[in-house]
Amino acid sequence: MDNLSHPQLEQLKLEQLKLEQLKLEQLKLEQLKQGKLRGAKELKIAANLHEFPMEILELADSLELLVLSNNCLSRLPDSFSQLKKLKVVFFNNNAFETFPKVLAQCPALSMISFKGNRLKTVDEQVLSPAIRWLILTDNQLEALPADIGQLSKLQKLMLAGNRLTTLPVEMSACQNLELIRISANQLSEIPTWLFSLPRLSWLAYAGNPCCDSWAEELGHSNLRASAKAVPSEPLLLTILRGELQLGEVLGQGASGVIYEGRWNAAANGQNAAREGAANRPCESQVVAVKLFKGEMTSDGLPLDEMRACMLAGQHPNLVSVLGKICFSQEKDLKQAEDSGQAEDLSQAEKAQAGLVFSFIPPEYENLGGPPSLESCTRDVYGADVSFSLSVVLRIVRGIALALRHLHARGIMHGDLYAHNILIDGMGESILGDFGAASVYDAADGMLGEALERIEVRAFGCLLEDLLDRCAIAPADEPSVSQFEKLRQLQEACLDRDPARRSRFAEICEILGADEGS
Repeated sequence: MDNLSHPQLEQLKLEQLKLEQLKLEQLKLEQLKQGKLRGAKELKIAANLHEFPMEILELADSLELLVLSNNCLSRLPDSFSQLKKLKVVFFNNNAFETFPKVLAQCPALSMISFKGNRLKTVDEQVLSPAIRWLILTDNQLEALPADIGQLSKLQKLMLAGNRLTTLPVEMSACQNLELIRISANQLSEIPTWLFSLPRLSWLAYAGNPCCDSWAEELGHSNLRASAKAVPSEPLLLTILRGELQLGEVLGQGASGVIYEGRWNAAANGQNAAREGAANRPCESQVVAVKLFKGEMTSDGLPLDEMRACMLAGQHPNLVSVLGKICFSQEKDLKQAEDSGQAEDLSQAEKAQAGLVFSFIPPEYENLGGPPSLESCTRDVYGADVSFSLSVVLRIVRGIALALRHLHARGIMHGDLYAHNILIDGMGESILGDFGAASVYDAADGMLGEALERIEVRAFGCLLEDLLDRCAIAPADEPSVSQFEKLRQLQEACLDRDPARRSRFAEICEILGADEGS
């Protein structure tokens, strides 16, 4: 085990945890069958189930959340409708091919997830009007039913990783829709009715035919153009895996794992002759290394995230990308092998892509937490969290500048949330996580405006969250006046008519944001 790399050790630990977890799940299943779980409000079982355990129906008077993910289920019994109090169901990673119509008979059911199944069809009249949050990520859907437009309460819709060629125009009636993921489908164009939805704030569409050409052609030309416009900003370096030593895991999500690492550019004697040698560190430095899993996520494909990070360039309020790692290119792998740096790599690691980021000091913390099942589309904060007005101003100025920078490059972040922002004690902010980012032709003024005004609403939601937790003294008239101006900006960003919202350049002016401050 001493010779295993960090990713290999992590994989070994994961397999051991899976075995231990399976034993616990089987024990829970036995308890269910013995009637020992009566009165339970929540039930989670992942025990290689091929048939729905009918004993679950005995919990009908209490059960509100049911998680049967990571099993082998393909159907539900008609008697499932007995679960009248059920609010949330997860059937991720099962074998369903058809959306179960019985779910429409559960009156309290507001969140449904079938991520990672084999769904080919969602028939008409199978979607309950009570649905707020619907997850159909990573399936085989080629179309959606027209009556999805009748889901007046729908706020969050996850459709990434299917085969959709279009979206029903009837969805334009989903006036409460705030977040939609349509990445990695077969869309030849972005439906224009999306741009008129009054509450849409978070949109991801990367990995579709309509934007592949932008990413490959316009994206790279934009990157080169920006590098010429800013001589101090070089094109992204390629970093050999052998130059990196991985340390502890800093965090992980659906798209990959982030490690603390050390970048030693002098580890390979050939470095001096390689591209960008002048921009490589002379001494080793602490960095953050993200290795992508390559699997479909709720936001889309990790490689689209990687591409957006690379195109984003440098900005003081964005995570700073130092270079890319990719062993999918044979020449890169050969260089690593020739230099003796790749001998300990597993095949999985050799196929992985990755990015190297500047290490963010530990005094930076997440501004908020991700949405809960209850909050659906809005971030959550600790009950005792509050911000001074000066901190709020510093945060929103920095984020507005970062978003102005991104949209000038034809990048929509798509996931502008407090949980993707790091701040220090003074309110200096860093926006990260490009998992939902999408590129567009920045020269297309109408498209750029429409996409930017969607993201402006997300900015308005963030500003609202911060102002709701901002403490000012009523007697402090200058602060009260500034606070009221920020409230006015928030309301303007949340305008139900997207065309009336300001763009980020104007928002930066209103906030008095300055690149040099």
